[in-house]
Order: sequence, then C-alpha cells, then structure tokens
Amino acid sequence: MKKFIEGSYAVAEAVKLCRPGVVSAYPITPQTHIVEGLAQFVADGELKAEFVNVESEHSAASAVLGAVATGVRAFTSSSSQGLLLMTEVIFNIAGMRLPLVLACANRAVSAPINIWNDQQDVMTIRDSGWILLFAENIQEVIDLHIQAYRISEDHSIMLPVMVNLDGYILTHGLEVADMPSQEQVDKFLPPYKPLYKLDTSDPMTLGCLAMPEHYMEARVAIQKTQEAALDFIPKVAGEFKKVFGRESGGLVEAYKIEDAKQVIVAMGSIVGTIKETVDELRAQGKKVGVLKLITYRPFPKQAILNALKNVPEIAVVDKSISLGSNSPLYTDLTSAFIGQDKVSKISGFVLGLGGRDITKDSIKQVFDKLSGKQVDCEFIDVKKELLEEEYAGN
Repeated sequence: MKKFIEGSYAVAEAVKLCRPGVVSAYPITPQTHIVEGLAQFVADGELKAEFVNVESEHSAASAVLGAVATGVRAFTSSSSQGLLLMTEVIFNIAGMRLPLVLACANRAVSAPINIWNDQQDVMTIRDSGWILLFAENIQEVIDLHIQAYRISEDHSIMLPVMVNLDGYILTHGLEVADMPSQEQVDKFLPPYKPLYKLDTSDPMTLGCLAMPEHYMEARVAIQKTQEAALDFIPKVAGEFKKVFGRESGGLVEAYKIEDAKQVIVAMGSIVGTIKETVDELRAQGKKVGVLKLITYRPFPKQAILNALKNVPEIAVVDKSISLGSNSPLYTDLTSAFIGQDKVSKISGFVLGLGGRDITKDSIKQVFDKLSGKQVDCEFIDVKKELLEEEYAGN
C-alpha cells in the first residue's frame, strides 16, 4: 500500500509489522518520533508488545538485551550521544551473539552541541561487531528494517543489526513509500526461534568471564560470521524481492558506472543528491557515476573491487572524520585496494559535518577536484574565516 509518510513513522510501522515482543528506548532528537509511534501502537493495541520506559539509553539497551537473551524479539533506537551512552551494552549484545535490530537516526556528536545530521555517531562504534546497514531513502528505511530481522535472527548469523537513517533528512522527511502488508512480512519473516536463551528449566550462562585462553576465539568467531554475512545478506535481498516484488538491500548498488571515468563512493541519503548530479553531468557528456554502499559492516571488499575495477578515478565521500587520521569509509576503501594489480587513483573528501548542506554544487566540486592531485582528507565547503577563528581558540 502506498503511503505519504514521515521516515520515523515509516520505521515504526515497519517494526510493528515485524512483531517485536519488547520495545525500549529513550527520547533523543531526531530519533524520538520512531518510538513515539511504536508506543502509540502498543497503547492502541495494534502491537502486542511490552513497551519498557527507562531512564536512559544505557537502560534501554540493557532492557532489549535482556529481552532477546530470554528469547523475545526486540527493538530499540537512538542517536548521537544516546547511542554513545549505549556503547558498553552495544558491545555486549554483539559479544553475546544476540539478534536485535536498532534504528540509528544519525546525528552529529558534541561538542559543540549539534542536533543535525552527519554519521559520526555510528562510525564511533563501527568496530563493535554489529552489522551496519545504511538507507538512502524512506523506502529503503522500511525495507532494511524488515530485512535486518531476517539477517540478525538467522542461526548462521546471530548478530545484531543497526539500520542507519540520516537524521532529519530521512527521519523527518516525507516521501511516498510502499508499506508492505502484514501477510507479506509474515511470509518473509518467520516467528523468532532463538538458537539459545536463558531458561530456568535449561540453565546456561551468557556473557561470562573469558580467560585469555578463550577470549580471542570469541572475537575471531564474530569476525568469521561477519565474513559469512557477505554471502547471506544478498540472499536475504533476493528473498525479499521474491516476496515484495522490488529490489532492495544487498551489499552495494551501482549507478551509471559501467563506462564511468570518475565514480563517487558514498552511503546514506547523500547518494540521492549524487545521483541527480551524475544525471546532470552525464547530460553534459561527462562519464561519471556513483557506487552506493548499503552494507558497511561487514565491509563488502570484493563487491567494491568488482564494481570499481575499471574506474580510473574514485572519490570517497564521508560524512564523518576520524580525528587525527582520515575519514572511515575512505580508510576502509583504500585498504581494499592493497595488493591489487590495478589500483585506481582514490581521493577522500569530507562533507556535511554537523548538518552542513550538501548541494549538487558540492558534489560537482568533488568531481572537479578528483581530476587533480590525489588527496586523503579534503574538506568541502569549509568557511575559512570561521576555521581561522576556531583554530585560534576564539
């Protein structure tokens, strides 16, 4: 059914269709509408679930950890400082191999205080063991949440999945999207059958102390499962297409790169702006394209290499920065090319921090600079006069 819907409420409706038994979250801008919607569904009897009110994001993460540990499908969401307050539990959920879906409304991290969009929050916990998916638009927001449960709960995976949607741009934006029926989701997503759970009739321990003789093997097991997920995620996307009739999900999406001489690699809502820019430049005879990463963890190295093998100039656009180093996606992508016989010229650019507008002119700047000297971490649209004041500590 087609709906003109806000992104946050699209998440709430998609999650409702997945029939979680426990929902817990703490309000933080711009995530709040998601759990407001779910709380209303529970209050109205449209979702048979326990909505757990808590005093912080750390408590919310702990509540859903407990739920999935006892064999109940659960959901939570957060953003920015709230996600970082969850960090201890975020690592625990993955380390205990508990399936869970979390919606992250990506937002800049303080200080200075900023409530607008970039992707610094999720990048701060990218090494926690979670599978990380990024949505370009509201339709993908819906589809990826449904697929996330299918991926997370499969007995070959048993890892949590975080679906990332850009704050305000997608959480508060409105689009026409196809909302699946309950029958379709039930066909695609079977009831949760835990591989293991806490049960007084069959006692077990989760998250116990691991001595040096065992800890490394636990981390290696997560790494190998992440690697195996590179094959499983596209299979889930294929199953999704059979049930819902549209392509969505997977590892990467190529847009007009078959004959491209220049390609931008990016994640999230910025890809829509890049596609429009590519169309304009193509009309002017320029051979440009964009490669969208849908899956960031596990990092789809081989899919990226296959897609970019004939592209001489590559630009990686990040909406985050590893302060003191380079940007995360750029670092990951350049490492993927190590040891390859044919290495493209790869440059890294940082755009849109703290919600700075990313326009088609911004993207054209990236393409223009790509023709010049290779750069590792160039900031686009920086106001030099303000930078000088900040650098001076004024």
